[in-house]
Amino acid sequence: MDTAAATELKPRQPPAPELRPHAGAAHPIVISVKNLRKEYTTGRGRLTLFDGLSFDIVLGEMLAIVGQSGAGKSTLLHMLGALDTPSAGDVYCASTQLRSLNARQAAAFRNREVGYVWQFHYLLPEFTALENVAMPLLARGESKVRAFKAAEQWLNEVELGARVTHRAGELSGGEQQRVSIARALIGNPKVLLADEPTGDLDSLTAEMVFNLISRLHREHHLTSVIVTHNQALARRCTRILRLEKGCLNEVAPLAV
Repeated sequence: MDTAAATELKPRQPPAPELRPHAGAAHPIVISVKNLRKEYTTGRGRLTLFDGLSFDIVLGEMLAIVGQSGAGKSTLLHMLGALDTPSAGDVYCASTQLRSLNARQAAAFRNREVGYVWQFHYLLPEFTALENVAMPLLARGESKVRAFKAAEQWLNEVELGARVTHRAGELSGGEQQRVSIARALIGNPKVLLADEPTGDLDSLTAEMVFNLISRLHREHHLTSVIVTHNQALARRCTRILRLEKGCLNEVAPLAV
């Protein structure tokens, strides 16, 4: 077989994700949303959750998204992190056009570029805190030695160094959420997405967890987006956007 024929038979590599024009690793805009629409087909026809959303999130910003239940805040957050796809429009996150990613590329993007914290911790009950935190690095192909060493460092950073061998059921609610924060950040992501991270916690523990997120946001130079119903915590963010009736508007802290 000649060289030209062999070249033609080689499997084609998937195209690299499209970068936002003029964007780069140090670009001040980390997340850019353009004319975003999300709609669903229901038994009663088409339901449009939102349409025409456009906004930018700059490097180092801690943005709060507020709004009533069912407004689409979590859906929007999922689209920012390549967990859901829009019906129309574009999301650029960490210089990557998310629409251009196939399933495998999206999984790799989520593992490396974005950290997620949910209202529920989603820790695997059969594993220790150390093993749970190490999971993203193990999924990336890191050795157990390196993954466990990094996990131990992160558990120390969230002040749980004495809980490394404890399973989820042996931890308090606040401790479980701190483990989930360590798990979200062990891969050194550029972006932290948090969906009601204090929603299941009492007010004192919620304050402690939010203080931890704020400190890690500053110390690790993150760009963070936090969906919350907690108005007091929202007012402590850099900027507040309210999602209401399909529209996203910036609001003053005193208006929340």
